[in-house]
Amino acid sequence: MSPQTQFLVQAFNAAKDDQLKPDRLIVCRSAEGARRTAQRLALSRAGVVAFSITSDDETGDYDEEPTVFYREGQIPDEFSAMP
Repeated sequence: MSPQTQFLVQAFNAAKDDQLKPDRLIVCRSAEGARRTAQRLALSRAGVVAFSITSDDETGDYDEEPTVFYREGQIPDEFSAMP
């Protein structure tokens, strides 16, 4: 089996004490689909990030850091620091 890439969107809501509470993780079919979903969610959430991860179930290899391709609003520091 070859490596597979998943496209994901994580939205965040404001919580007490300037904390961010994550919504349910959304799996998308493509990078463009993830970007559109993130842009739509950005209108009603404190922050949102769209990213991809690549993994190979056969070998157990996976990206140690996701590739972020869209971010908007308030997001946790770990997503802000990613390229």
